[in-house]
Amino acid sequence: MERLGRWYPREAAQAKFLLGGIGTGNVSIGPRGQLCDWELMNSPGKGVKIPYTFFALRTRAGEETAVRILESEFVPPYECSHGIGSNDSGGIPRFRDSRLRAAVSRAEIELFDNTLPVDVRIEAFSPFIPLDAVSSGMPSFVLRYRVRNTTSAPIEASVCGCLTNPVGRTGDSLFFRMETDGHAVNTHRVEDGLEGIWYASDLPETHLLAGNMALVTTARAGVSVKPRWKRGGWWDGTHDFWNDFISDGMLESEDTGAAEAWGDDKQTYELKTGAVCVKKRLDSGQTQVFEFIISWFFPNRPSNWCGHIFNLCTDKDRQNTIRNFYATQWENAWQAARALNDDMARLERTTDLFIDTLMHSTLPAPLIEAAEANITVLRSTTCFRIEDGTLLGWEGCFPHCGSCEGSCTHVWNYAQTPAFLFPELERSMRRAEYLLETDETGAMAYRGYQALGGPRCDILLPAADGQMGSIIRLYRDWKLSGDDDFLRSLWDKVVLSIEFAMKYWDTDGDLLFDARQRNTYDIEFYGGNPFTQTLFIGALKACGQMARALGDARAVRYDALYQRAAQSMDEALWNGEYYQQKMEGLEGYKYQFGAGCLSDALFGQLLAHVAGLGYLLPEMRVKRAVSAVFRHNFIRPLRNHINVQRTYALNDEAGLVLCSWPNGGRPEIPFVYSDEVWSGVEYQVAAHLLFEGYADEAVQLVKAVRVRQDGFRRNPWNEVECGNHYARSMASWGLLIAASGFAYDLRQNAIGFKPNVCAEAFCCFFSTGKSWGKLEQTIDADGPRQSFEVLWGEQNVKLKEHHCFR
Repeated sequence: MERLGRWYPREAAQAKFLLGGIGTGNVSIGPRGQLCDWELMNSPGKGVKIPYTFFALRTRAGEETAVRILESEFVPPYECSHGIGSNDSGGIPRFRDSRLRAAVSRAEIELFDNTLPVDVRIEAFSPFIPLDAVSSGMPSFVLRYRVRNTTSAPIEASVCGCLTNPVGRTGDSLFFRMETDGHAVNTHRVEDGLEGIWYASDLPETHLLAGNMALVTTARAGVSVKPRWKRGGWWDGTHDFWNDFISDGMLESEDTGAAEAWGDDKQTYELKTGAVCVKKRLDSGQTQVFEFIISWFFPNRPSNWCGHIFNLCTDKDRQNTIRNFYATQWENAWQAARALNDDMARLERTTDLFIDTLMHSTLPAPLIEAAEANITVLRSTTCFRIEDGTLLGWEGCFPHCGSCEGSCTHVWNYAQTPAFLFPELERSMRRAEYLLETDETGAMAYRGYQALGGPRCDILLPAADGQMGSIIRLYRDWKLSGDDDFLRSLWDKVVLSIEFAMKYWDTDGDLLFDARQRNTYDIEFYGGNPFTQTLFIGALKACGQMARALGDARAVRYDALYQRAAQSMDEALWNGEYYQQKMEGLEGYKYQFGAGCLSDALFGQLLAHVAGLGYLLPEMRVKRAVSAVFRHNFIRPLRNHINVQRTYALNDEAGLVLCSWPNGGRPEIPFVYSDEVWSGVEYQVAAHLLFEGYADEAVQLVKAVRVRQDGFRRNPWNEVECGNHYARSMASWGLLIAASGFAYDLRQNAIGFKPNVCAEAFCCFFSTGKSWGKLEQTIDADGPRQSFEVLWGEQNVKLKEHHCFR
């Protein structure tokens, strides 16, 4: 599976890959093969472990019996107040070494131990199919243990999965307790071609922690199940399990010893661990596959942004819940496991088709890796879908709670991944922004509460960058879908939104924003500045084109306003090298950037390029300005960079700071975050560099990010900012759009492309709201020859010359 990219050794302890669907919660698998970070119950859970949860191997070769947990040995340090706890089974032998590679939703781990008669490879898989959000939102994943006999004689091999019932419980593996009066129940089930354990509780169905899980195998023979380990004091149940498993590689279904009372607190502390085992014979050189599915069903989440962690919920939070979208598709965890198993061939084949097409691109490896790695955000707890199908998102997630609520428009402005892979989900966000969060004055609340039944967020100023960026994103989403009805349903609110901008942020009518402009740096800019101004210009240009398509006579007015606004910015803010902030008396305002070179200065132009709006400002000045951002703000290395704020890159690492002052004029206290390095901004600048023809600089910038996310320093699949799996990092998908020069207009069922890298032998993934596939270009004596292949979706797509989209 070369499609899965680079290998990470077991020492790369930060490399943890998510398994699970969009909006379902997830489990991570690490480079040792360990399952970790159980985030299933509608809340983040970095570091959360389920005690006594692992897979184990027993082999019998002649008279020799060996047992290993199917992970490699622990990596130092081993410091802990109680050593490595029994709940982690730290004293059970493990494999000597391992390595991990993964991409999109598939992982592979190789385990090494030359003292055993077998080789073992783990394959982990969750369905992920662009444009098919239901199949990509299954609350389940597959684990396959491929065991090969390396001896010259037959052997026996047993693989056993153990899982402790977590339903109704919170806490970590040491203090894993029932937080309610409910009782956990483990049941052995054989049904629908699956055999395993059904984990449930007697909590009411409406309870916030109600739900169920399943650990099943697809094997039809050699299966034994122990629904629950022996009850008793201390490690009685653990001893009993290992004695049972080691003896013959099969499990006794009932306790093999008498239960012992634990006293009054038994229901609070007692663990109910179950195990599912499969035993097979392996001839010399033969490989046998031991396949398991883990699925879950926790349908109820708080119907507000505040009750996201159970221990902080009020009684009202616990009673006022909303159902997850996946709970409308499957009735319980067993049904979800059955659905995955029944459709396994299609789901796996199509997922692999996407992974192969994406990973076998001719684009420089750092670009592909960045685009692929941040797909993970969609499958993380940053994102969730409520029962009507709306996609909602935090900005990111703290270890045990969400970070910055409300699908914040000025952060999600940067994300390109959902728009191109699951445009129906992106369109649901536009509907929430305009139909729920834009009032009759045209002001858009940049944190959305009303989709969860809350009041409108009126405590903060409207965000100039978020409100203007949403208009450009709407234009993108309309062109990707070709759905005029979608645009028409939101158009009245769009008109209110752009008219509001011209009154609220442009107080003197010169079409240059001058009022205080709330933005993604959590402060307000004052006066003319290129960041919010390019977004405003892009929004005006988009409004002109959308109005024209809908037959709205205001198109002519918006076209004229766009021209005037662009001219105002070009004349007022160009300093000969880049666009800067200017305003009389600016030094009297705190948290500004003035003469600084802002990395986000041309963000509106980048969004316009991605959306197919073309240049907003003179082309040569745009090229010169984005080049200046790279030259002045990309620091290699950062060890002498002074930053009193948060630190996301340091020492020998390279990174793009948010702002620099190459010509002096740095304020004594500049805008908040100015000295930080944000990967989402680095990606949007790199994409813009590609659009402007600076491919080498773009690759340098993206490579710097990926070096930082090397599995030792940081997780390759978790780019943090204000929280894990930060939404802004999904700007990385824009790298593919920019590198391929991808253009689209699904109103005409037309696509086009103009590679900005690797043009002589070019191959790249593409996707629209109707189909996805592969773009290819070759160059011979007659010039470039372009072609495409639709691999999924509607086939009636036409290829047009790139200039036809301008």
